[in-house]
Amino acid sequence: MAVMEQIQAEVEQHPLVLFMKGTPQYPMCGFSARAVQALLAAGAVNLRTVNVLELPEVRANLPRYSNWPTFPQFFMHGELIGGCDIILELLESGELKRIVAEAGQA
Repeated sequence: MAVMEQIQAEVEQHPLVLFMKGTPQYPMCGFSARAVQALLAAGAVNLRTVNVLELPEVRANLPRYSNWPTFPQFFMHGELIGGCDIILELLESGELKRIVAEAGQA
């Protein structure tokens, strides 16, 4: 499967997907750590995470797929929501809890 098809399959098969550096248990950058913490605080229980450090082709091509240059990248139902700053803003406003609930993940 081509890498762009692999990315598309990930975001379409899982309601909430976070492409991050590292894992939720061992994040490898502060932005990824804060994004995971925010999503868990909002009630995400079945959050799909993809460690882009283990998948160099995904890491290289995801910015082209999403038109978003940095990591982490958060998708809901195949749509890019944004990166760490947007996730934190959504958490602060209470919208992240609604997004997670809407995705059936809370």
